[in-house]
Amino acid sequence: MSRDRVRVEHTVTSGTFSLDGETHQVDNNVWVIGDDQECVVVDAPHDVDRILEVVAGRRVKAILCTHAHDDHVRVAPQLAARTQAPVLLHPDDRPVWELTHPGSKWDADLGDGDVVEVAGIELRVLHTPGHAPGAVCFYAAELGAVFTGDTLFNGGPGATGRSFSDYDVIVRSIREKLLRLPGETVVHTGHGPDTTIEVERDNVPA
Repeated sequence: MSRDRVRVEHTVTSGTFSLDGETHQVDNNVWVIGDDQECVVVDAPHDVDRILEVVAGRRVKAILCTHAHDDHVRVAPQLAARTQAPVLLHPDDRPVWELTHPGSKWDADLGDGDVVEVAGIELRVLHTPGHAPGAVCFYAAELGAVFTGDTLFNGGPGATGRSFSDYDVIVRSIREKLLRLPGETVVHTGHGPDTTIEVERDNVPA
């Protein structure tokens, strides 16, 4: 397969995020990475049909979960049923997953350093706990991009202060795993606009 045919596509779905007795309206980014034949989906919030519009009939190799907050995995089981693709999640997020999908489990574990192959390129799993214990990012060196979920945003680290989160841990994760990537690496986030690693260096505390 020709890597120059690999593309990153994107849609935004809207819904709610609930944790610790609070519910908020949110807009979530969904990223689809692949070529004309196959793809992977990064996160599955809110709206299966909207995600399938971007998939556009291609084979979905995997549904990759950056973490298990409900606004990132709510429709993962339904998307898996519609596409016959496995749901992949870091096992440290089991208690978070069970808040949304009690009595069920994802299909396969993600681990730090794992590689997911799609359309001739590699997505390397970076375990970046802090926003959630099993939070991960997916680094695509050939695309010069990293998919950070809610670990790193345009403007700095993702939110902490809720159950299962830790500010010191997320800062350490970002500094040890993300800020070591090339500065020109494009950061595709779970919410809001893109940024780059270089731009965010000044937004992450020492």
